[in-house]
Amino acid sequence: MTEAARRGVPSGTYRLQFHADFTLGQGAELAGYLADLGVSHAYASPLLRSAEGSNHGYDTTDHAHVDEARGGREGLERLVSALHEHGLGLVLDLVPNHMGVEDAHASGWWWSLLELGPDSPHAHAFDVDWEAGGGKVRVPVLGSDDDVAELRVEDGELRYYDHRFPIAPGTGEGTPQEVHARQHYELVGWRRADHELNYRRFFAINTLAGLRVEDERVFEATHALVRELLAAGWVDGLRIDHPDGLADPRGYLDRLAELSGHRWTVVEKILEPGEDLPDSWATAGTTGYDALAEVDGVLVDPAGEAAFTALDTEVAGHPVDYAQLVHDSKREVTDGILGSEVARLARLVGELPGVPAEQVTEALAELLASFDVYRTYLPDGRSHLDATVTAVRERRPDLTAALDGLHPLLGTPGTELATRFEQTSGPVMAKGVEDSAYYRWSRFVALNEVGGDPTRFGLPVADFHTAQQQRAAERAVSMTTLSTHDTKRSEDVRARLAVLAELPEEWAGLVRGLLQRHPLADRPLAHQVWQNLVGAWPLSRERAHAYAEKAAREAGTSTTYTAVDEEFEATLHALVDAAFDDPTTRAEVDAFVERVTAPGRSNSLAQKLLQLTIAGVPDVYQGTELWDLSLVDPDNRRPVDYAQRRRLLADLDVGEVPAVDDTGAAKLLVVSRVLRHRRDHPEAFAGYSAVEATGPAADHVVAFDRGGVVAVATRLPVGLEADGGWRDTALALPAGGWRDLLTGTRTVSDASGAPLAEVLQHLPVALLVQD
Repeated sequence: MTEAARRGVPSGTYRLQFHADFTLGQGAELAGYLADLGVSHAYASPLLRSAEGSNHGYDTTDHAHVDEARGGREGLERLVSALHEHGLGLVLDLVPNHMGVEDAHASGWWWSLLELGPDSPHAHAFDVDWEAGGGKVRVPVLGSDDDVAELRVEDGELRYYDHRFPIAPGTGEGTPQEVHARQHYELVGWRRADHELNYRRFFAINTLAGLRVEDERVFEATHALVRELLAAGWVDGLRIDHPDGLADPRGYLDRLAELSGHRWTVVEKILEPGEDLPDSWATAGTTGYDALAEVDGVLVDPAGEAAFTALDTEVAGHPVDYAQLVHDSKREVTDGILGSEVARLARLVGELPGVPAEQVTEALAELLASFDVYRTYLPDGRSHLDATVTAVRERRPDLTAALDGLHPLLGTPGTELATRFEQTSGPVMAKGVEDSAYYRWSRFVALNEVGGDPTRFGLPVADFHTAQQQRAAERAVSMTTLSTHDTKRSEDVRARLAVLAELPEEWAGLVRGLLQRHPLADRPLAHQVWQNLVGAWPLSRERAHAYAEKAAREAGTSTTYTAVDEEFEATLHALVDAAFDDPTTRAEVDAFVERVTAPGRSNSLAQKLLQLTIAGVPDVYQGTELWDLSLVDPDNRRPVDYAQRRRLLADLDVGEVPAVDDTGAAKLLVVSRVLRHRRDHPEAFAGYSAVEATGPAADHVVAFDRGGVVAVATRLPVGLEADGGWRDTALALPAGGWRDLLTGTRTVSDASGAPLAEVLQHLPVALLVQD
């Protein structure tokens, strides 16, 4: 691949999660496989030096080095050389918003800040409210404030168990407590983090300190190595983590585009339904959660909504108002783990004439809890702020005076208050919705996905086409995805769970029996667990227990990470054990899984074909080219058997069309054939027009013409089989011969169209070209 080609838009990417147990050198050994699979670029998780033992890399500690545990500079050079040898490029994940500070000694900038305070040459890199901390950075590391008695001075450092902290010059005399009192930091009990921290974090993670990358000095220092790698031709595209945390996303992207020579760059931005990126951003688009929601939605049967809502009401004991649930979950966040951020906003507001201070704080919390998108980017998105103020004013007339005073302040672009409000609304949304409400509302968990809308039960085919026409016109080089390291469930779990929408009564019957046989005080959580167990079955007992425990603690309704209810969790783990050990329950789960496996695989193939063929740059998350029934991290970061995938791909290239069986070879066929065609014939994926179907099963197909290939996917497979199959349903294709690039099947379209019974005789999906 030429240098110019590597700088271009990828035809397809393959996400690799690098860590100590899967190094850059091991990634280099996959270059030939990735080329055979059909991608144009490997897509790497963050590679800069990160916290010791990190399995994800989003906790960068030093921006000047490639992480040694992942293979270091030599490993990266080996990876790049292997990729280039096979004509592939590299997309790199960057983390500009924050850095890891769990081990202060490993984070040189943070160590300097703690040692020298505001006089540190790196003080400008961090968002610290020195005044609020009495001139000190509050570090929430102690078990309790009383643990200052456990501090010791050792080797010129202040120590607390395994934690190491610097001692400012000239302050090392006296008892450890006296030394501590003289420092530019205050070690405090970890529970004080919710309300008394005075530095910006990533979400509510105390060990990830926010960076002021809007400062040109910080930008240059944190991007010097990236600049070097780009200039050397080692990196060809960029993925930007959490742009919502930045003070000025637009300014950052402009500066990055200049640095990178306008390389293809996407941002990890979660769009709410109907929302789009600001046109002014220098980016190709998002990392694809918006596409994920559209592809998933068109494969969910809207007819199942009423029955699932009725079951949810029965399980919960009352109708669930999801909007209220989201609001309340977000208020728990503003009043709890992000209380420090709300307090900082209140300090920035100061006094509003005639408004009590507590009403200012309450109004800020209500606005944050009521925001309908992750954030604004003033002046872009001002309408969301205005609408939120109006909504809160109607719901809380007691806050009218505070809202009247806050509205113009929060709507003034570029001020510290408005900027920090924007930086706070995203974390409130993420923690309140993705990490709370999604675990509390168990009506139909296939919809509880990052970037999704659980209230939107299915997407009509016509709406899907409209969305894809808009994507082709406006974001044709944005990324598309189905699984990521952050998805709550893998694509194949969601595809299987989508079948439940076609079998609502059967599912309700199974759930009622399970809830009665294995009662749990938190019935919605039990329903959540049973859905996920069925979606991922068969899975190991260890994986099942780990998921159930995480789901319960994330929900926070019956147990939490910081206040574990051991009695409740014992009952929860007994429920999980019953799925394996209770003969009746095991038989029922096995039988239901057998019932939904085949239609679930049909959905998986449909999902994958749609994602790979709609406009955009399709990404394949590591291992998901075969069936992958994974749950939320860390379950979705398990080792991948690449030897198996190599063998199957080699067999596909010389063998017959595979069956849709346990091997997953049928999915690998779809992935490899579409990716190869996208790479070799980009002109065939340049437009978008819907292809209509006629006949008794027309509602069971979604098809479209990309300008050189026609994608055809089965939807609602249970109903299709129950209705007698395709019968005389046909696709309205131009007259002539057509060939399926997946199976080689040939068919002829005449005045009646192309018969779907012929087009889809081998697989539930097809990729047609005129023959």
